[in-house]
Amino acid sequence: MRDRICAVIPAAGRGSRLGLGVPKILLDVADGVTVWNLLYRRIAPSVGHVHVVVSPDGAEPFRRRAAAEIDAGAVSVSVQETPTGMGDAIFGARPHWDGHAAILVVWGDQANLSASTVRRVVAAHGTAGAAGAGAGLTIPLVPMPDPYVEYELDGRRLLRVRQSREGEECRPGGLGDVGAFCLGTDGLHAAWARYLAGAERGAVTGEVNFLPFLTHLSRADGRDVSVVRVADPAEARGVNTRDDLEFVRRRHARCGD
Repeated sequence: MRDRICAVIPAAGRGSRLGLGVPKILLDVADGVTVWNLLYRRIAPSVGHVHVVVSPDGAEPFRRRAAAEIDAGAVSVSVQETPTGMGDAIFGARPHWDGHAAILVVWGDQANLSASTVRRVVAAHGTAGAAGAGAGLTIPLVPMPDPYVEYELDGRRLLRVRQSREGEECRPGGLGDVGAFCLGTDGLHAAWARYLAGAERGAVTGEVNFLPFLTHLSRADGRDVSVVRVADPAEARGVNTRDDLEFVRRRHARCGD
């Protein structure tokens, strides 16, 4: 299954909330190690290719940082000219992943995501495909005391995704994601077009959010959802604040990769 999966990393944000003037994917974790380095080391062994979507300002710095992988053909890069959301970044990069059987979407600040979780997600998606659900959806989820995003499931159907960023109330102890999602590409672009035709904009951000698209895939398109259970809630922690960045640095210093 590995060679049939393209990892897609939307990383076109400018990291403005951190106030460091650096895209989050290029933040330093240790001497010579950035968030990108951690992501690549953990993702690349489980996929056939890695594609990264960056902002116009981040394009040249990222290409310099990932020059060896780009030159080797293991990594490709595209630019999201306007920050119009994760879905736009993912589907704008369609020419780079369209020939693969599945995409593994990983947020560009998900520095605590483990290589073990990535391996398990790819394996679970491959097993689902062997069972006749190759156009399915595989999501690693972890119980959270206070989830920022919460997933409500009924068997193999995803009923709802609650998002705190849009003013929705998440339930204590609910299932949260770890910033990784594996989607079969068969009919995926057409499903996104159908979703956009009727999608509501977020109540707070005004954006067409990507996560409710997963609900659309399950409920409207009938895709079965395979859940990979994650034990460590730290994997759900992206880099959104300076405290988050310090957490990654301490964790890396203690555990390495």
